[in-house]
Order: sequence, then C-alpha cells, then structure tokens
Amino acid sequence: MLQAGTLRLDGGGMFGVVPRAIWSQLTLPDDANRIGLQTNCLLLRSDDRIVLVETGCGDKWSAKTRTIFAIENRTIIDALGGQEVPPSDITDVMVTHLHFDHAGGLTRVDGDDVVPVFENAAVHVQGREWEDALANRSTMTGTYLRTHLDPIADRVSLLDGEQVILPGVRSWPMPGHTWGQQAVLIDTADGVVCFPGDVCPTRHHVGAPYSMGYDMLPYQNMLSKRLLLERSVAESWTLVLDHDPDHAVFRVHADGDWYSLEAIVP
Repeated sequence: MLQAGTLRLDGGGMFGVVPRAIWSQLTLPDDANRIGLQTNCLLLRSDDRIVLVETGCGDKWSAKTRTIFAIENRTIIDALGGQEVPPSDITDVMVTHLHFDHAGGLTRVDGDDVVPVFENAAVHVQGREWEDALANRSTMTGTYLRTHLDPIADRVSLLDGEQVILPGVRSWPMPGHTWGQQAVLIDTADGVVCFPGDVCPTRHHVGAPYSMGYDMLPYQNMLSKRLLLERSVAESWTLVLDHDPDHAVFRVHADGDWYSLEAIVP
C-alpha cells in the first residue's frame, strides 16, 4: 500500500445527507469545515508486470488550489520512490474513476508541456468513465480536468463492465459515485483484495446513508455499497479504502442488519 499525499475536503460534501452533528463525531473538521483524507494506492508486482492502482492528486496545482484543498506536497512519484520503483517501470495503471484526486497523478508538468508520468504504462478505466470525463459530466465542474486526460489518451485501455484486466486482476463496476466507477479485484494467496473506490472512501462511510454529496447517483451508491459489503463478508475479502487517513486495509463483518469494518493494522 502506498500513500500519495493528503488533502482536505468539505465535511458536508463528504457525508451528504448525514448531519454535521453526527459526522463530526466520527472525524473532526478544521475551522474551514474540511476533513482530512489520504490518497491510498496499491502497488502490485508479478514476474513481468508492475501494476499501480490509483495515482492521487499529482502536482499540477496552483498555490490557490493547493491551499483550498490543503493538498500535501507529495505525489505518487514520491511514494514509488520509497519503494525504489521509477515511474518508467510501471506497466499498468488502474484507476477507479477519473476525478482529480484519483487521476491527477497520471500526468506532470515538463517545461511548457504536460506529459504522462507513466510513460510505458497502459491506463485501464471503464469506457463509460472515460466518455463522461471527456464530456465533463459531473456536478463538480472542476474535477474532470483535461490536463489529466489528454496526455494519456493514446495509452488508455477502455474496459466494458466486469472483465479480467490482467491475470489475477479484474474490474468490477461500482456505479454510484460516478456512472463509470469501477472496483479493482486482486486474487492473492490469502483471498481477494478489493479496492472499491469512492463507494466507501473511509471507514466512516460504511453506513448505508453515508454517501457523499458529490455522488452522481446516491441511491445507486447505497446499493453498490450493500453488494460490496455482502460479497466481502461472504467471500472473506480484504478491502483497501482509498481515502481513509488513518487505516487503509479492512475486513468486513456482519453487524445486525448491516456491516462494520475492522482495521487490519500491520
């Protein structure tokens, strides 16, 4: 697991219909009503491939934007450096969706140009998500940014629903936050590891109504979350949550008529 940098987003936006009086007991907001988030990523290795799941915010931000979102001066390049993996060694990148805090790290500034960070990698994303990103179909008009998309357009591998991406790695549609969001399923010797994207960005979002105000389809997100949690219990999956600032890896347990998360601490 890699950490590509912290940021802070509005707590009301992150918890949607859940009142501040409730969510603020779970995660303390700052004076600007923002809560702390991490951009958790996964690094996978096989004999012939080095695979990255998610890329974080990247570094193409003005001082104003960096201040608004409290974007840490750390990127996926820094995180990979800690593992002694140069970006050129990455063969495949998988993104759950293309919002700025997931796809921003796909590109970087090089002089007057914006260029791919992972020059030798294919980028795997659902075809619906790619189309929506190019058309900027979102209530957040500043989250699908062409500087993250155009430089990697010639290396995008468009997926269509649930399919095998690479041996032992599968896509699983997870609509709700966006129409084309996908989870990434990784088969391991210890069972399936699931990176579900923003259907459940932190452990505090495990409850049924705890969806984000940013979600395009809040009710669908709740249904997707239920299915995710059901399968996680039934098949003993391990979940890696993309934005939890304190823990990334969890097990799911049945808890009455819903579910709870247990952090797996290394």
